[in-house]
Amino acid sequence: MGTPAFAVPSLAALLDAGHTIAGVVTAPDKPAGRGMQLTLPPVKRFAEDKGLTVLQPDNLKDEDFIEDLQALNGDLFVVVAFRMLPEVVFSMPPMGTINLHASLLPNYRGAAPINRVLMNNEPVTGVTTFFIQKDIDTGPILKQAPLEITPNMLAGELHNQLMHLGANVLVQTVNDLLNGTSTSIPQQDLIKPGEILKTAPKINREDSLINWEDAAEKIHHQVRGLSPQPGASTLFLSESGHSFGVKILETELDKTAQWGTPGEVLLEKPNKLWIQTGSGSLRVKKLQQSGKKIMVIAEFLRGFREQIISAG
Repeated sequence: MGTPAFAVPSLAALLDAGHTIAGVVTAPDKPAGRGMQLTLPPVKRFAEDKGLTVLQPDNLKDEDFIEDLQALNGDLFVVVAFRMLPEVVFSMPPMGTINLHASLLPNYRGAAPINRVLMNNEPVTGVTTFFIQKDIDTGPILKQAPLEITPNMLAGELHNQLMHLGANVLVQTVNDLLNGTSTSIPQQDLIKPGEILKTAPKINREDSLINWEDAAEKIHHQVRGLSPQPGASTLFLSESGHSFGVKILETELDKTAQWGTPGEVLLEKPNKLWIQTGSGSLRVKKLQQSGKKIMVIAEFLRGFREQIISAG
């Protein structure tokens, strides 16, 4: 069970390991792009290429879907980047339902662990496989693998590394379950007395808006955690009074530079654009203007004739 590109290597790895995939459950096709053409989920495209049975329910509690799922006679359900499952689904297979999560649980439970660990400037993250229970991301842990986060790593890069690490850990988990050598540990046993867990709620619009009154370091990590999607957003104001939206996708941090007011822009053409923050400044290295392609800053400045004076 999975939908986006993150889930494809896991499905491929299970097939390569010789496991029989009784069926694949993924999201319905959706309109996407400027032409709003019907687009297949990445998992569906891969599954159909492999000749696998694909189910695409709108409602996971729908009686027809439940019957179709039961008819597959799956011994084990494997979930990677999918929706929250109702109990009637996750309790169905005799061996249970396992999930691959892109953090070291019990920290960063929720929909956006990759984004949140970078926004919080964590030095290490990883992947976890666990049994699904009623409360989201709380079930007994089966396997974990850590991954060091390099300085200035962006969410897109971390996504790809965890995607492949997770596929390997998932295959190990399934092999252990089938061989009867698997062990699990309750997440509660990993929580220290008085420890406050870090969470990973879904990214909302407020998370994406840059506040230039914040410290440069905080904004730098906000940019890292949201690049390339959904992007950290701001408005640029030109000397003629024209304003337009941009997503800042990569920055260089200077914690000490203090030469103006928060949001003030300093241009050093052909390839430097600095923005003052509440503490320190940021050099913008890559951005995307609304409705246009992603550009390195030199490319953007060549195509923009006016002087940019502020961001906010």
